[in-house]
Amino acid sequence: MRKVHIPLLLAALTCFAMPAMAQELTGTLKKIKDTGTITIGHRDSSIPFTYYDDKQNVVGYALDLCMKVVDEVKAELKMPDLKVKLNPVTSSTRVPLIANGTVDIECGSTTNNLERQKQAWFSPTYFVITTKYVTKKGSSIKSFKDLKGRTVSTTAGTTSAKLLAEMNGKEDYKMNVISAKDHAEGFLLVESGRAEAFVMDDILIYGLVANSKSPGDYVLSNDWLTIEPYGALIRKDDKPFKEVVDRAFKKTFASGEGETLYKKWFLSSIPPRGVNLNVPLSPLQKKIFEHPTDSGDPKDYE
Repeated sequence: MRKVHIPLLLAALTCFAMPAMAQELTGTLKKIKDTGTITIGHRDSSIPFTYYDDKQNVVGYALDLCMKVVDEVKAELKMPDLKVKLNPVTSSTRVPLIANGTVDIECGSTTNNLERQKQAWFSPTYFVITTKYVTKKGSSIKSFKDLKGRTVSTTAGTTSAKLLAEMNGKEDYKMNVISAKDHAEGFLLVESGRAEAFVMDDILIYGLVANSKSPGDYVLSNDWLTIEPYGALIRKDDKPFKEVVDRAFKKTFASGEGETLYKKWFLSSIPPRGVNLNVPLSPLQKKIFEHPTDSGDPKDYE
């Protein structure tokens, strides 16, 4: 009978076991596997990214894209019956709720920038905006310089709020800045005459104006402050989940579904009022579909 060297046998078994151990789930994927649920963070009035329709259902371009991530997670974990939980977030709570594990991925109108990347990671960019303001027609405000000394609204916890604070500090604009809890409230301040301008991402302003009582009463600025890319937030340093998210977005863009979803939400009638935002697919938007990137540097989008 051939003699078996036990130490050698144990060593061999250990080597065979190592790959399986290396594939053990960690981070967000483990949490999803253990709970049987993936939690998506969404906004309530970020039209057309994520918002409530007239039936109080969560809808939007970003949500549709994140459902592609759900499909990819189902395949990765072999969980066809994975449940999806929708969790509302605000500009102020989105990053903390991602960080503490309440939300697994946030799908809305969140700017990917280098400062925010210190707190969270992002999916590939799915939209690029410029920061503008909206006023009522007939206003004497014709440029950002005209905001000096005016009452201006924005949304708390956004990059627009930070930009206005910097302008007040460095440029001595002496604006009276009102920080609203959400985009709808910020626009309402202009609609009701309590603010003279609302500063926010241009696409969000388009959505708010289009769904207002009198869309023809408003005008957007011609000048802008910054270029900003939007992406879905995920937890920082979670490489396995990031790989799944990136794979889902890249597949969607490469298949042409990204452009199809763009046409659905930006070039077609959308709820709740059947308004068409009529925002054509720009060369820059087409570029991010053809060459996906999660860069937070605005220079990469110019």
